[in-house]
Amino acid sequence: MSLSGRERRILAEIERALERDDPELVERVAAINRIESGGELPPLPPQAYGESVRVWALTHVWVILWGAALVIFLLLVAVLTT
Repeated sequence: MSLSGRERRILAEIERALERDDPELVERVAAINRIESGGELPPLPPQAYGESVRVWALTHVWVILWGAALVIFLLLVAVLTT
């Protein structure tokens, strides 16, 4: 079953809006299409994800440590004031 002309125009408008609003999504979809068609992905830039993952992990570790320290401090204050 093929799409009507109106449906094709609506899909084209959606595609143009996505290309304008989220170019990263367009690149990802294009990469998926290349993989499915048997093509190869372009090489990732060096440390494309490594550094951001490391920063993300360290940030979360520090947040957890500070949260645990705060809980211990509040427990100590609660015990000492009762």
